[in-house]
Amino acid sequence: MSLPEHRKAIDQLDAQIVKLLNERTQHVLAIGEIKLAAGEEIYAPHRERAVFERVCGHNAGPMTNDQLRAIYREIMSSALALEKTMSIAYLGPEATFTHQAAIKRFGSSLKYASQKTIADVFTEVSKNRADYGVVPVENSTEGVVTHTLDMFVDSDLKIVSQIVLPVQQCLMSNSPRAKIKKLYSHPQSLAQCRGWIQNNLPRVEIVETSSNARSAELAAQEKDSAALGGILTAEKYGLKVLEQDIQDNATNVTRFLVLGRQCSPPTGNDRTSLMISVADKSGALHSAIAAFRRFKINMTKIESRPSKRKAWEYFFFIDCAGHCQDAKVEKAIAELGKHCNFVKILGSYPYAE
Repeated sequence: MSLPEHRKAIDQLDAQIVKLLNERTQHVLAIGEIKLAAGEEIYAPHRERAVFERVCGHNAGPMTNDQLRAIYREIMSSALALEKTMSIAYLGPEATFTHQAAIKRFGSSLKYASQKTIADVFTEVSKNRADYGVVPVENSTEGVVTHTLDMFVDSDLKIVSQIVLPVQQCLMSNSPRAKIKKLYSHPQSLAQCRGWIQNNLPRVEIVETSSNARSAELAAQEKDSAALGGILTAEKYGLKVLEQDIQDNATNVTRFLVLGRQCSPPTGNDRTSLMISVADKSGALHSAIAAFRRFKINMTKIESRPSKRKAWEYFFFIDCAGHCQDAKVEKAIAELGKHCNFVKILGSYPYAE
């Protein structure tokens, strides 16, 4: 085929694609009306995952599955925006990794509301000023975000989905690297890049900031200064990316939680998050978590936090494989209740990305 013939074929395919996208959207809007009438949530993580798996199953290339998922993310985002004016609260400011994670999950067509604190994100969702919230919960290098765990003690919100985001730290500045005298960084980013900084910028002055966005803002205003953060941050504040992927751990990822009001239904590959409190006596925790072994359930995480209500009293946060509606998990949770002062289901949600 000649160049004009290829272009003509593309034009014809584009017309078909637009027609089919609008037909698809009409079905989505009809489903949305049925959901709203039944009092159900518009966003359905389990259905979203099924769509991705089915679409990728049809993929014969040359597009990669990741490219196809990115396209369908935006198709679904635009449909969600048409179904309902949906607002997503996230730990800000704008252009941080949490903002990036929120866009990864919900696409670019929805309304995003930056919040100053994790507590503010919980408040916005619980007071129905936002439909969903996105908060960080743990980093593979630096561990858990304790404030997020603490917020679940008094909150009725549920974890409806998770986002696992590869964290690619960059050095950004409008000055050459050799002239950098000051480096602005959030403590988490600094901790993730400490080895690289010691080897490559051993004599720079390090100034800790409240966020990666604030770091970039300061670096953009001050000569011979730089910041750590993601590419989205560099783009927003007009900084050049001098070095990419400078995190010490090449597999550095952060896990984020999507907060909502209703648990997702089972998908067959789920994770359940729980919070428990055990009596202050020998072997209490061992007796409690024995239920997971008894029912052959993989307990993927356990984390303790002070209750802040009584000295030396602790809450334990547990992640396990399966959905709370699965028979084995349901029995294990019932067994937990026999050994715990209380058991709280924080949510069941699709396990994998």
